[in-house]
Amino acid sequence: MRKPDRTSKKPLYQQISDEMERSIIYGEYPPGSFLPSERKLAERLEVNRSTVVQAYEELRARGIVESISGSGTMVSNHIWGIRPNLTPNWRQYVEGGTFAPNLPYIRRVREVLRERESIIDFASGELSADLFPNEAIKQLMRDIPFEAYLGYDDPSGYLPLRETLVGFLEERLRIRATEASILITSGSQQSLYLIMQCLLAPGDAVAIEDPSYYYSLSMFQSAGLRIFRLPVKEDGIEPEDIMNLYRQHRIRMIFLNPNYQNPTGTILHASKREALLKIAAELGIPIVEDDPFSLTSFDHCPPDTLKSIDTHGSVLYVGSLSKVAASGLRIGWLVAPQAVVQRLADARQQMDFGLSIVPQWLANKFLGSDLFDQHIHFLRDSLSLKQHVMIRSLQQELPDQISFTPARGGLNLWCTIQDKLDDQKLLEEAIKRGVVFMPGTVFGSEPGHLRLCFARPSMDEIASGISKLAQAFHALTQKC
Repeated sequence: MRKPDRTSKKPLYQQISDEMERSIIYGEYPPGSFLPSERKLAERLEVNRSTVVQAYEELRARGIVESISGSGTMVSNHIWGIRPNLTPNWRQYVEGGTFAPNLPYIRRVREVLRERESIIDFASGELSADLFPNEAIKQLMRDIPFEAYLGYDDPSGYLPLRETLVGFLEERLRIRATEASILITSGSQQSLYLIMQCLLAPGDAVAIEDPSYYYSLSMFQSAGLRIFRLPVKEDGIEPEDIMNLYRQHRIRMIFLNPNYQNPTGTILHASKREALLKIAAELGIPIVEDDPFSLTSFDHCPPDTLKSIDTHGSVLYVGSLSKVAASGLRIGWLVAPQAVVQRLADARQQMDFGLSIVPQWLANKFLGSDLFDQHIHFLRDSLSLKQHVMIRSLQQELPDQISFTPARGGLNLWCTIQDKLDDQKLLEEAIKRGVVFMPGTVFGSEPGHLRLCFARPSMDEIASGISKLAQAFHALTQKC
């Protein structure tokens, strides 16, 4: 909902009531649904609560809404004389369907980030604006040929980009591929979605790390998959756990993030990688390797990917530019056997007829230029410095309350809380003070952990954000 225009001659309450009426007409608030509370809407629109009260009174006077004692303000079921049985039950539709909503913590964090632009964001796993290669992209955009083809492209993706990725992946990550074995996607999550929808069926058992970013993805639940966990230790998962899960549940696929794992930052030990690939080959189980962070290696020397040492063809490799360049470009890639690429490309074509050619053209030029080398060196050094600032601030502000192991790459610091604190209460105390983080339970871990993204806030915000987080800790421990 748009904030009212304070320069307009129309009273603020009138603007709010008119805007709310439009939202009701357009179906955003169907009959029988409740409007935001007066307090929440006042905070969102940055007006006094009394202004919202007056706006709601105006809507009641028009017969559009009614007050329900103890519940709030509800859109009338008899709005404008329409009989209830002629109005679709939108709540029933919204709560139906097969695609599960995001987890409550994720929805809460995103709501706060939308409503409060000034909040310090340790929750979002993406780069800050100053780490985007803006100048490089501007320079490349000036070179877009006027006669560029803007129609539907190859469903597997822009051929020149796939050809560039063949050399890029081999040079930087020692991954061998051909243009026919690469599918361009709109980021890693589309790759994962296509894999789940096309290569698995409801009821199939899959293994994921614990804790894991995958646990936060409702798409696993939406696909009807049975999820079994692989505990992550200091050097990654135990390959033998896969054999045990296979014996018990006949798992059909393994989803892993071996390098700078999200959220823990751990690196799967080299000896475990060999054992893992051997077990996967013996059992005939594919491994989906999600690798968003290898190129962020702080020492400029990333560990081998599973795909680069896979001699059995067991690994489906997923990468993207989201964590190393700009999430807004929406460029990712999947390296897989040609038959898999064709199957997934066919499914993706049914969804969107293929990606826009413009970001693919930009990604191709960027990856094939010296501009990418300049950017990735700058990014690695900047992320390393940001983590250093965060660690120093945590040691100063919360020396006895939080422990952690510094990451060697990636965007996140995984922290263990020494005292038992309620995740939800700690998050709400932090929000009150102007900082937000992601509770560890979002990733399937036991209570007592949190993930702090040091990439999203600016360098100047990190110390201030940790100070606010410390205030939330102290406030909650005093209450306990």
